[in-house]
Amino acid sequence: MAEQPEELKKLAAITTDLEFTADLRIRAIEQIGILGTHEALLALLNVVANEKLTDKERELALERARKIIKSSQ
Repeated sequence: MAEQPEELKKLAAITTDLEFTADLRIRAIEQIGILGTHEALLALLNVVANEKLTDKERELALERARKIIKSSQ
């Protein structure tokens, strides 16, 4: 389980790094959504709040965050 937080940190860094292509950032968002943890939810909400990202990226992050919330109920 110790590798999951490290993986999450790397994926979260990719999602906000504008040096990467939007496609790569979108794949990172999808991978964070798959993790499904509380920490992943927080990372996705940070993506949603980042106004420098595209609407598509922010909407995808919001959709994945909703899935995590629904699955935890």
